[in-house]
Amino acid sequence: MIRRAFIQELGSGRMEPEMRDLLAGLQERGIPAELFTARRIERRQLPLDRETLVAGDVPSVLGALAQLGIEPPPTNDYPRSLEPFLHRRFWTSTVRELTAAVENGSGPPVFAKPLGRKKRFTGHVFGGYDDLLFLRRASLSTPILCSEVVRWLSEYRVFVIQGRIVGIQHYAGDPALRVDETRVEQAVRLMEDAGEGTSAYGVDFGVLEDGQTALVEWNDGFALGSYGLDRALYTELTLTRWAELTGGASSRKASRDLPG
Repeated sequence: MIRRAFIQELGSGRMEPEMRDLLAGLQERGIPAELFTARRIERRQLPLDRETLVAGDVPSVLGALAQLGIEPPPTNDYPRSLEPFLHRRFWTSTVRELTAAVENGSGPPVFAKPLGRKKRFTGHVFGGYDDLLFLRRASLSTPILCSEVVRWLSEYRVFVIQGRIVGIQHYAGDPALRVDETRVEQAVRLMEDAGEGTSAYGVDFGVLEDGQTALVEWNDGFALGSYGLDRALYTELTLTRWAELTGGASSRKASRDLPG
């Protein structure tokens, strides 16, 4: 049972739209909330317990979990149960190998992102020498996940609470191009049957050039962008996942496996 909350602000009362919606949603539920900045989490200045929600960006939420003695949840961007929805090939590599391939011009452009939770750079398409600037903060030994480059015509986030789709929000591309909701529902059922989902999450799907609906990536239900999801639903999603993270609900296994 969540009895109070700390909601992250950017300073001087400035907040991300998700945090503003969450603050209003908590007030509607009668849950008292206080604003905090990232520095207060870093300095462990917040009085936390497992009945206190902490909402904000990924580093702040993970910092709160660490203060509570809770291990960070594993990342699972591409669940094994959803491999049939990828429609592109994935492989693991390193920054060293990617840099060499780009410098030598050996092969077509590839999309690459860091493996694991430490993000030394954001996901990017690497096709020329200038793209290597995106790797300047990463060591050559940094493990990465690569994939073939595809063109997304439209992208949506599907919000799921306790195995049920509660909203689908467009966030990129042509909003007139809709994902195949039957395929999306099938994907969510497969995740639930495989036990790879968490109690609340967002899973992104898009429309490819050939019209097929494909998985963009899976996103855990904390520090999740809402893209305009109804604030009551976003509040419920955030509370549900926090309760699971802190032991208020049974946690389901998230696979560490990567697509083959």
